[in-house]
Amino acid sequence: MFNFKKKFSQNISIDLGTSNILMHTGEKGIIVNEPSIVAINNKTDQIISVGHEAKKMIGRIPPYIKVIKPLVHGIVSDFEVTEKMLKYFIERIQSNHLINISRPRVIIGIPIGITEVEKKAVEDAVMSAGVKEVFLIELPIAAALGAGLHIENASGNLIVDIGGGITEIAVISLEGVVNWKKLDVAGNKFDQNIIQAVRDEFNVLLGETIAEDVKIKIGSAMPLEKELKMNVRGRDLISGLPKEIILNNTQIKNALNRSLTIIADSIKSILEITPPELVADIYQKGIIICGGGALLKGFEKFINSAIKIPVVLADDPLTCSIRGSSVLFEDEKMLKNIMSFVNNSPISRQI
Repeated sequence: MFNFKKKFSQNISIDLGTSNILMHTGEKGIIVNEPSIVAINNKTDQIISVGHEAKKMIGRIPPYIKVIKPLVHGIVSDFEVTEKMLKYFIERIQSNHLINISRPRVIIGIPIGITEVEKKAVEDAVMSAGVKEVFLIELPIAAALGAGLHIENASGNLIVDIGGGITEIAVISLEGVVNWKKLDVAGNKFDQNIIQAVRDEFNVLLGETIAEDVKIKIGSAMPLEKELKMNVRGRDLISGLPKEIILNNTQIKNALNRSLTIIADSIKSILEITPPELVADIYQKGIIICGGGALLKGFEKFINSAIKIPVVLADDPLTCSIRGSSVLFEDEKMLKNIMSFVNNSPISRQI
């Protein structure tokens, strides 16, 4: 009976990111890829919309509706809203599953170095959403597996995961993290850099959604062969009226330069305290970059020019972590070893 239930229960992998939530099942692959945003009616405390529909409401809502981003820097900041969001998506997955005999098992990625209280908040939020069993693994490990790295070997791997709220840099060997660093400079910070640069140069205030669109379409870390331009609209800070301006990729590159330099300098600082044997492995394999922020045009070239080590962009970098988490359902031994490391994470070194 146990084996029968296990056959028809679901294994769900979750990447609970600051900007996006992704969910993966073994049978269907990635079936949820939506913004980590919830719109709630203040009067009734009921969810109005979640994900893409909620994101459309940002900056366009009446007073009785609030749009909430329940995760800050990859950490649960609003437990109740996170629980509601997870329950909404898990129930949506379960409704598409023809036979639901038992509750699902879940692997969820967590930022490296979070406290026991923060781990408990994530675990409780997932369990409250109707899950049978939850496993917490650190995101750099998941990202490394998703990038196809053989982390079980005695060989150094350097992974740089640029998400929405945080950038995580980690040296991994023998299924564990040797050195690591976590930064609050990531995709959302890039958006703020663009907003501030446009404000300083044009006295125009852009919305977050528009700034993100600018970053995706014409943002770059290095000079481009062909100039890109984009018309954007915002509020003139002098007149208070709408105003349209033209931005180009060079302006956006200059706006992002300081944040990108912080990431490059942090990678250098990690390498400086890494054992030479592992550094030699990293030089041979290259630095692996992933996450949505790694999609910025020329990002790998920027890191390569700053550190003089080959840089490799992982296949489908946005889904790297979620694909890596799903691998562990097929390897219970590795999952057990990684779980042991998570429960004893102080042995790793942060700088």
